[in-house]
Amino acid sequence: MTSRRTRPGRAAAVAVAGVLASTALAACSDSGKPRLNWYVNPDGVPVFEKYAKECSTGEYDLEVQLLPSGATDQRTQLARRLAAEDSSTDLMNLDPVFVAEFANAGWLQEVEGPIADSVQQSVEGEGDYLSGAAETVTWDDKVFAIPLWANTQVLWYRKSLAEAAGLDMTKPVTWDQVIEAAAAEGGTVGVQANKYEAYVVWINALVQGAGGDIVSDTEAGRDAKVDLDSDAGRKAAAIIQKLADSPAAQPDLSVSNEGTSLGQMFPAEGPGEFMVNWTFVYKNYEPGDGKPTTPEQFKDLGWTRYPQTVAGEESKPPVGGIDIGVGAYSEHPDWAMEAAECITSKQAQVDLALDAGLMPSTNSAYDEVAASGNYPKDLIELFRTSVDEGGPRPKSAFYAMISGAIQARWHSPTSVDPDSTPEKSGKYLQDVLEGKSLL
Repeated sequence: MTSRRTRPGRAAAVAVAGVLASTALAACSDSGKPRLNWYVNPDGVPVFEKYAKECSTGEYDLEVQLLPSGATDQRTQLARRLAAEDSSTDLMNLDPVFVAEFANAGWLQEVEGPIADSVQQSVEGEGDYLSGAAETVTWDDKVFAIPLWANTQVLWYRKSLAEAAGLDMTKPVTWDQVIEAAAAEGGTVGVQANKYEAYVVWINALVQGAGGDIVSDTEAGRDAKVDLDSDAGRKAAAIIQKLADSPAAQPDLSVSNEGTSLGQMFPAEGPGEFMVNWTFVYKNYEPGDGKPTTPEQFKDLGWTRYPQTVAGEESKPPVGGIDIGVGAYSEHPDWAMEAAECITSKQAQVDLALDAGLMPSTNSAYDEVAASGNYPKDLIELFRTSVDEGGPRPKSAFYAMISGAIQARWHSPTSVDPDSTPEKSGKYLQDVLEGKSLL
């Protein structure tokens, strides 16, 4: 497969891209072949490095470049590069919420052919991709990225803590029950509530679990309908307030992230925690390779579906993961798309699941992971159904504004008030979208 060059004028764009000068990358690798740069997030890097080698060919070398750890910082770096029409941004790992923005801006190559057909079929529930994952890569009825892994959150907990609190974990549990049970037994509840994207993930899941949305009619762009000032918004705020005021809140609640609460599951003293977190948790606690978790502790680890916001109303687990996009200004777009197909193969998805705890985006890869025996089958099915029945964040070309405005008014969690936060944040978000206020 030969590579085609993209539009003229790139030299002029690069000339004004001084912001990228310090990170400019050579066009050729040590072998003398053209180098395709693959910008990756820090999760699963050893697997990425393996596939960078395996997906290199006699015509090009694929090399991994590491992005910052936070989704917002990842978006900022990639957006700056692509806005400057940087030709060295060939492939990139994208948080699903940024696909719409990048596609709308013309920064991504359209995905065509059999993969695009499978994605479109999967959106309707008929293809190999999980429908929740397939939804994340479509924009304006076209496909602009390839799902790699599909992430979701479940409720992880100490079985002994739940038993002591009298919670029947074979049935759906609510946030109220979890907070009250942890507080009654001297345990804690782990969440992500720092001022960053994962806090918006929590807020969005709470709102959707109450039957609402942060925004709707997102196809209208800046004219999307802001729905935060609603009964669902107030119920979400009430749960955050309840945890913040509870003895079950962890001391670092306002700066908590995916990693901070991991150590609270099996502390030196105390009954442990209930924790909402992503799929990597199982492998994180699995004994071996010098990990501090003992086999006895590991037997006490439980999991169930994301808690309900409202009793009797099905929860909406967060949907996340990573999609692979090809930069619109790559000098080798055909090779880059070929490489993207290679690094999103079924085997790559299986390896990410088995080695890094990052779950597949396709049903066929899920079936192989389930057959491997490396995960309990009920956990695998919980992951899969949580993605397909979960709640995505708003698909909007202005998502970065939406997320930033919510973070600005809902943080710190200790200041959230159901009587005022939804109303004030809804007004602020509306003003930001309309250009009346700045983030």
